[in-house]
Amino acid sequence: MDNGLLLGVNTFLAVAECGSFTGAALRLGVSPTAVSKSIRAMEGRHGVLLFQRTTRQVALTEAGRLLAERLRPAAEDIAQAFTTMAGLRDRPTGILRITAPRSAADLLAAVVPAYRRACPEVTLDLSLNDALVDLIRDGYDAGIRLDEAVEKDMVAVRLTPRITWTVVGAPAYLDRAGRPQAPEDLVHHESIRYRFSASRALHRWEFRRGRRSFIVDVAGGLVVDDRRLLLELAAQGQGLAYVAEREARADLAAGRLQAMLHPYIPSNEGLYLYFPGQSQRQPKLRAFIDALRASTREALRPGDDASPTTSR
Repeated sequence: MDNGLLLGVNTFLAVAECGSFTGAALRLGVSPTAVSKSIRAMEGRHGVLLFQRTTRQVALTEAGRLLAERLRPAAEDIAQAFTTMAGLRDRPTGILRITAPRSAADLLAAVVPAYRRACPEVTLDLSLNDALVDLIRDGYDAGIRLDEAVEKDMVAVRLTPRITWTVVGAPAYLDRAGRPQAPEDLVHHESIRYRFSASRALHRWEFRRGRRSFIVDVAGGLVVDDRRLLLELAAQGQGLAYVAEREARADLAAGRLQAMLHPYIPSNEGLYLYFPGQSQRQPKLRAFIDALRASTREALRPGDDASPTTSR
């Protein structure tokens, strides 16, 4: 649309409704001369006389009357649109799209009931995806990822303590194949390997001895790209798996899996909610941040305060 089409419309409607340049000027808070210039410019752009002027009155021409009849309802619609938009500044509405790894499904499940009660006009669109995601390109409002995967220009809010990793196996498998005592023993074991769905790369099993970090190239007849399936197959005794303790918590507590080699495995910073800085002004996202903080606060140790929102 030609941007020039809207120039002077507000002034034109004010003159049409007030019946004078002086009255329109008072309504608009400008001088009568400015009103007169705006109307002359509008008539000049469109080549049509909109008002008949005399020293005593201003009256719409036929063309001006027809234009005013069409513009009034349009102007009212525009005003209503801006009123509606202003209402969105403070009320959470619309669609909130969140991306998270499958291992964070429990965090989302825990926060959904409280958020839905607080924000019934928001539709939560939750995507579980272990791949790296570009929030802006892919249309997400926020994401949850490990600290190391969060872009440096994002604002991040800590959700979990440091994440510890471990090698797990089912009691039946360990009875059959023995328990590895050191990372190097893993080359003699059947391992279930995890493949990242986007890069198609295999997750490398990282260990540390003293200050030295190293990788053990494990082998096995199973490769999966789903974390839940990884744990289920390990619990069946199909082999050993390298997992975060938080995702195996239920299986470890139930005795379906046993942890090993923990002293050799480094931890990382944990999971963060992250988003572009300007996005936190959206009421729907602000409410989600508050709900997640409340939901995860008890899990954080005193040194892992989630309350500050920090730029990376």
